Amino acid sequence: MLALTYTIIPVLAVILGGIFATWRRPGDAFISAMQHLAAGVVFAAAATEILPQVLHAGSPLATFIGGSVGVAVMLGLKAYEARAAGPVALISAVGIDIVVDGLVLGLAFVAGAKAGVLLTVALTLEVLFLGVTLTTELAESTTSKLRIILTVTGLALLLPVGALLAIPVAGLSPPIVAGFLCFGLMALLFLVTEELLAEAHEKPDTPLISAMFFVGFLSLLLIEEIAM
Repeated sequence: MLALTYTIIPVLAVILGGIFATWRRPGDAFISAMQHLAAGVVFAAAATEILPQVLHAGSPLATFIGGSVGVAVMLGLKAYEARAAGPVALISAVGIDIVVDGLVLGLAFVAGAKAGVLLTVALTLEVLFLGVTLTTELAESTTSKLRIILTVTGLALLLPVGALLAIPVAGLSPPIVAGFLCFGLMALLFLVTEELLAEAHEKPDTPLISAMFFVGFLSLLLIEEIAM
């Protein structure tokens, strides 16, 4: 149930990002910098909290199966998003993405409360700009700001749904839990490499903007060391 409580934070981030973008869209340079920052934070959370849990489980078969399924699911999602056209397709693709984010967050809490809290910080940054991006795209097909905000809010509420899916995992055997965690690890790595950084590099890029990735990574490392 702790995971459900913490999903409130990224849910609010999606909604606030959507509301902000309906009134004033941030500049491309700012969005790119924040996407680099979010990518660094997510990568650090995956490397320091999820990966050690998978390695300590000592179950190569579970790691292989969970990781393979994770890669297949994320590649399938990418293929679907590439074929999607129009607002309905876009909304459904983002909805699936948010459910997966919620599932990964729930799995992080299965690994431990500390892992869950750190990943909450990471995913909050990610979904904040997902809300901004979605709002900007929807604004091209509808002029109703209220409809856009209600749509973004409805999608944000899928985060707790994804987290709920992870709750039964906590009661499973350690090897199976490791498999699920490896699934979450692959999803996070895909998020960093194929979404956040890929989208960031489509916008203006400077050494300072690129450095934000390492700022995010080091910041989460310092937060973790201080919390120890």
